[in-house]
Amino acid sequence: MIKGKIKKALVITAITLVTAVVVIIACISPIAKYLIEKNSVKYLGRQIKMQWLYLNPFTGYLHIGKLKVYEANSDTLFLSADGLSAKYEIFKTFKKTYEISSVSLDRPVGYIIQNREVLNFSDIIERFRHKGVKDTSIHKEPVHFNILNIKVTNGEFHYIAPRIPVNYFIKNVNIESTGKWWNVDSMLIKFALQSGPGTGDIKGIGAIAFEGPRYSLETNITNFDLSLLEQYLHDLANYGHLEALLNANLKAVGSFTDGLDMEASGHIEVSQFHFGKKAGDDFASFDKMVLNAKKISPKTSKYLIDSIMLGHPFFKYERYDYLNNIERMFGENGARIKQADAESKEGKFNLIIEIAKYVKKLGQDFLRSYYKVDRLAIYNADIKFNDYSLRDKFSIQASPLSLIADSIDKSNERFTARLSSSVKPYGNIGVNLSLDPNDYGYFDLRYKILKVPVSMFNPYVVSYTSFPLDRGTLEFTGYMTVEDSVIKSENHLLIIDPRLGPRIRKKDATWIPLPLIMSFVRSPGSAIDYQIPIEGNLSKPHFKIWGAIGQVVRNIFVKPPSTPYLIHVKEVEQDVEKSLKLTWQMGQTEPRPLQEKFIKRMAVFLNDNADAVITVSPMLYTDKEKENILLFEAKKKYMMLTHKLSIKNLSEEDSLMIDKMSVKDSMFVRYLDKVVPDTMIFTVQEKCGVFVSKGIIAARLEQLLKTRETIFKSYFGQAASRVKFGKTESEVPFNGFSYYKIDYNGVLPMHLIKAYHQMEQLNDEAPRKKYLKERKAEAAVAR
Repeated sequence: MIKGKIKKALVITAITLVTAVVVIIACISPIAKYLIEKNSVKYLGRQIKMQWLYLNPFTGYLHIGKLKVYEANSDTLFLSADGLSAKYEIFKTFKKTYEISSVSLDRPVGYIIQNREVLNFSDIIERFRHKGVKDTSIHKEPVHFNILNIKVTNGEFHYIAPRIPVNYFIKNVNIESTGKWWNVDSMLIKFALQSGPGTGDIKGIGAIAFEGPRYSLETNITNFDLSLLEQYLHDLANYGHLEALLNANLKAVGSFTDGLDMEASGHIEVSQFHFGKKAGDDFASFDKMVLNAKKISPKTSKYLIDSIMLGHPFFKYERYDYLNNIERMFGENGARIKQADAESKEGKFNLIIEIAKYVKKLGQDFLRSYYKVDRLAIYNADIKFNDYSLRDKFSIQASPLSLIADSIDKSNERFTARLSSSVKPYGNIGVNLSLDPNDYGYFDLRYKILKVPVSMFNPYVVSYTSFPLDRGTLEFTGYMTVEDSVIKSENHLLIIDPRLGPRIRKKDATWIPLPLIMSFVRSPGSAIDYQIPIEGNLSKPHFKIWGAIGQVVRNIFVKPPSTPYLIHVKEVEQDVEKSLKLTWQMGQTEPRPLQEKFIKRMAVFLNDNADAVITVSPMLYTDKEKENILLFEAKKKYMMLTHKLSIKNLSEEDSLMIDKMSVKDSMFVRYLDKVVPDTMIFTVQEKCGVFVSKGIIAARLEQLLKTRETIFKSYFGQAASRVKFGKTESEVPFNGFSYYKIDYNGVLPMHLIKAYHQMEQLNDEAPRKKYLKERKAEAAVAR
């Protein structure tokens, strides 16, 4: 019976204990929830709310469901999570060890807001920061606190900087860490995340050493969208668009406090980079930039790089009536960048500024350190320059451009680099550099610019002289040897067969007696040929021009005895057998006197030879013809709207006045600004393109071609049926003007060839034989 009573007592006791445990667990959870929510502002400085809480005081397990933490004194969320779980080791407390053996955060969504150097959680850090004076006289054993097995699952974190402004987030953030032991200085972290608004993944594993503090990192980045940088761009530019993708595989160790205390290796690739006015209108871009590094160690002053490659870079520089495309974006002389840099020194964070500062610091250290680059290469570059500040647009392009340098080693005495490029529309550039990597004051440079048509520069020549160049080829060759920054350089400028067209009478074209000047500067061989030495040092070079002046003086006295050679042509260098050319100035429909004489000779030839047929192929400089029509039509429309001119009553004098009117006329420009108020359109040409419809330009161009054809055929009378016109082809002519290519199936008679030569005003006096080779090259390019 006694045994039965004892058994019954034990059962009752067990039931009581179990009931007590259940009651305690059931009661303590809502009580804990209530106390946390009630006192969260008091102890944390911000409101905490949750949907439910489970706490087991016997096992130390805690779980909070639907956690919400708000900003200080606000109803805006700071952090939310589907669940927060933690396990506290109760029994280790008796051994003076406080250990959270696991903690996990499920689907957290957090917000980091930065205003200058102040973060939205700075108040929490300040609240728990030790504010008293540490007593070092009494030795105390450190607190044994461990937080282990940390895990964040599928998180999302937003970064907001209202002053710039920046609003960016990352998603699918997964973090795992073995945690931090009280007696171990470091902790391991495994992480993975994705770009929120764009594409890309970042995965890796790293370690943090709190003494230092220092880090080690191995990471893999795949197609990570760098468009987040565009938000920082708006802080230092008036406008702009930036996009790129980042791929990388890196290993690095270093210090959190000193950016140059670092050692890294691996592969970095930036691709699909676009930077410019807006999407689709780039100032700079490249397909791919790749850096393969064996060892980058500013700490040990060593940079061992396998290769640096830039694929298909593009850069466009444009001049406008006011400033250029770079200054339009960043302010005059980079005012916006300077302002952003000054604000960064006052605590305003800008990621682009910080990256630029670090790259600059790294570059300076690179030049001071030992470096070795096995291969440096730029492939298929495209460099473009447009000048809209003139009456006509000037455009030139270096494409495709390549730069190759191998075995750049600071332990070597020299390394070489080779640059080559085609010039569009015509020409070639070649540069060879030999440089001492230990002293940039020692180098050898050889360069050449070949087969560039001087008519390319007509927008400048016409603007400053009123005379276009309709023939001639420019070549510029030279070398520069620099020793201890002292220059010795010889340069040779050669312009073969420069010819002037008839004067263009425009109000925005300054008149200079260029034919008279040409008679002085051009040698008896119809070439401009000068040697231009350069001496001095790199900071203050001196151009020795007395030799060029002496050549001008010699030309004045040498030319008169050579005049007979200029008048009487002995031989013809240019091959003219079955193809002739008739050049059209922009907008020209009536042939000039010498052209008319040549056309009449052809007409006589056809009338005398009933079986003869000539084929005319119109070669149209489409861009320039359209630009010429566009500017005229825009000025005409302006005059009709503001001066009440009627298109039906538009006289020849009115058309001449409109043609001579400057496209930079202040009243005209102000009117364009009024009717085309888009402040992102910077050029007169673009504004005219909005002001005048494309249909009108196309119709006027078609009318121009038909008028030329009609007038040309009118000279042939009954033989006009044997003048066959081919399809109009669009090209950029070597001599800068549209032309008719005239072909005859047979041998042209000598008198017709002679008429053509008279029209072209060719000459082949004895002194020109010196330039025979160059002239033949020019003729080949022109054909």
